[in-house]
Amino acid sequence: MTDETAKPLRKPPRQVTAAYLQRAALAYLERYASSAENLRRVLRRKVDKRCRLRGEDPGAFQDMIDEVVAKSLTSGIIDDTRYAEARVATLRRRGGSARAIQAKLSAKGVDRTTIAAALEQEDGNEEQAARAFARRRKLGPFRPGERAPYRDKDLAAMARAGFRFDVARSVVDGEKDDEPSGI
Repeated sequence: MTDETAKPLRKPPRQVTAAYLQRAALAYLERYASSAENLRRVLRRKVDKRCRLRGEDPGAFQDMIDEVVAKSLTSGIIDDTRYAEARVATLRRRGGSARAIQAKLSAKGVDRTTIAAALEQEDGNEEQAARAFARRRKLGPFRPGERAPYRDKDLAAMARAGFRFDVARSVVDGEKDDEPSGI
C-alpha cells in the first residue's frame, strides 16, 4: 500500500469555547429536561471528548462549564425543583415506588431535600403506583389465567421495584380494579 491511497487523517475538532458550551447546553436542554448536575455531567463528557481528540487537559475548562450551568440556573432554563416534581409525577403514573423514584433522581444529581419535597407534594399514593406497576407488568390480579402459582414471583417483582411488602401484598392479593374504557 502506498501513502497516496491511505486515508487522510481527520482534522481535530475546534477548541472548546464558552460559546460552544452554551450552544451545547441549549441543544441538550431543547431535547431533554435535566437537573443542574446532569447538565454539568453532559457538558463535562463533551469537553472530555474534544480534549481527548485535541490532546488537551479537560480540567482547564471546568470553570467554563460551571459558568454555563450557573447561567442556565439564573435564567430559569433549568430548575431542579421543577424537574424533580415533573419526574415524580411521570414515574408515579408509570408505577414507580418512592424508593425507585429517589434512586433515579439521585442518579440525576438532584439533592435529597428536593426529592423529599417533590414526593410530599405529589398527590398520588404508593398503592396507586403499585397498582399501576402491577397493571403494566401484568402481575397479581392483572395476570391472565391462574394467579396462585405465581403469587411469590409477583411479590418478588413488586419488592424489586421498591414497594413495601404490605403494599405489594394488598395489590397482588387484591381484585382487579375497573380500567377506564376508551382510553
